[in-house]
Amino acid sequence: MFQIPNFDSTQYDFLQKFAKNSKILGIIFIILGLVGIIFPTFMSITSAIFFGWILLFSGFMAGYFTYNTTRSDWLGWLKAFVLVFFGALIIVNPMPGVAALGILFAIYFAMDAFASFALAGSMKGQSGVWVIILNGIISAVLSFLFILDWPFGSLLYVGLFVGISLFFDGVMLLTMSNVFKKMDR
Repeated sequence: MFQIPNFDSTQYDFLQKFAKNSKILGIIFIILGLVGIIFPTFMSITSAIFFGWILLFSGFMAGYFTYNTTRSDWLGWLKAFVLVFFGALIIVNPMPGVAALGILFAIYFAMDAFASFALAGSMKGQSGVWVIILNGIISAVLSFLFILDWPFGSLLYVGLFVGISLFFDGVMLLTMSNVFKKMDR
């Protein structure tokens, strides 16, 4: 059994609740991840619509904040309008949102590749540097795939990568649930 020294009952109770809830959430994430892997187009559109709702909510909150603080702040109103406009646009027509997410993923993977190669260069001669270089190569290839097939490849890649991420997040949550369930007081 896994045991942590100086573990009080409040922390133990919290971790037991976390273990129960993370098992449920882990199963849901694994199912959603498999849906994204099997049906990447569906997951891409769903992700874009979810992103649109986040923008819409953010726009309403920005407008509410501007209204309650400085009603004459035209930049605050502009920000709220832009967020609401693009959020609604993505909800109504998610394809531009999928393309935008594709570009964001391409930029993210390019930056990750650059950071990995820079880190590997600074760790020259250290053991395990090959893992950092491999991460950089994989990130560079993923960025190149997004850019090469943009915007139409985004419909496949966004959903596939979101699905893979959700699947492994679910596996991680199930693993943590099992670890915390086996803990002694």
